[in-house]
Amino acid sequence: MPAYSLIAPAKINLYLEIIGDRPDGYHELAMILQSIDLADQLDLRHNGTDQTRVTCDDPQIPTDGQNLAHKAAMLMAAQFPEAARRWGGIDIHIQKRIPMGAGLAGGSADAAATLVGLDLLWKLGLTQGEIRQLAAKLGSDIPFCVSGGTAIATGRGEQLAPLPSADFLHVVLAKYRSLAISTPWAYQAYRAQFSGSYVSDQASLQHRRQRVHSGDIVTAISQRDGAKIGQLLHNDLEKAVLPVHPQIEWLKQALAEFNSLGVMMSGSGSTVFALVESEAAAKRVQQQLKAKLPDPDLGIWTAKLINSGIQLLQS
Repeated sequence: MPAYSLIAPAKINLYLEIIGDRPDGYHELAMILQSIDLADQLDLRHNGTDQTRVTCDDPQIPTDGQNLAHKAAMLMAAQFPEAARRWGGIDIHIQKRIPMGAGLAGGSADAAATLVGLDLLWKLGLTQGEIRQLAAKLGSDIPFCVSGGTAIATGRGEQLAPLPSADFLHVVLAKYRSLAISTPWAYQAYRAQFSGSYVSDQASLQHRRQRVHSGDIVTAISQRDGAKIGQLLHNDLEKAVLPVHPQIEWLKQALAEFNSLGVMMSGSGSTVFALVESEAAAKRVQQQLKAKLPDPDLGIWTAKLINSGIQLLQS
């Protein structure tokens, strides 16, 4: 019986603008999403039973129905019941490298890899677009995690438009391991404080969606202008998260001292990243931050921006 191993890259937000409320309860967003080569690995195989079983090398990760990879497997079984009956249950093992509660879409990446892996295991022959449609049923970041690269995301994050690759840049990521931020909490906190600025009429919503497509940061990405990209990093959620979690602000201030292109919180946090021009620069900033903040609770990673989403490692 075949088995597949897949690489599930994390993502960072280079731009995150909250435009308004949606009828479905989500926020209307305009974002630029970027894959990085900090990644989980998922191993999928048939297990000869009728059960889906998830395991993980990180004991903090739930392996029951709360796990997004498990939810992805359940969705595939519901969507393709004949294939599920024919092939039976699967084992999903997650080698966890993307930290939890970090604003890096680790759970979403695992769900995306599960969808891709089951398409292969069950020989469904789905297109990437069809897999992204299924992914949107599970979460807003998951369609992007399927395809990856550099993309504009609008709607609640599921409407994607690819951009030229920003894979000429590197990044340093820093996160206090004990600090996890709930994405729903971050958006609810933003709504509670800033909903008075939301756009509601359709014409204004459409204008704001389109504005990111022609924005300066998109031009900078197209021109491969790393310095300009760093200057134009933007995340509305910082306004809600940083006052409540000053450690994140301290990390931003510390990273800003080390001559990077730009520093920002990713997504809902709690990761802060510094954009840099090379692997050597990333290693230098990593060592400088370790020396400045010698805290065993502080995790510091380096990564490269990449132009891919879920990738097959081996079969």
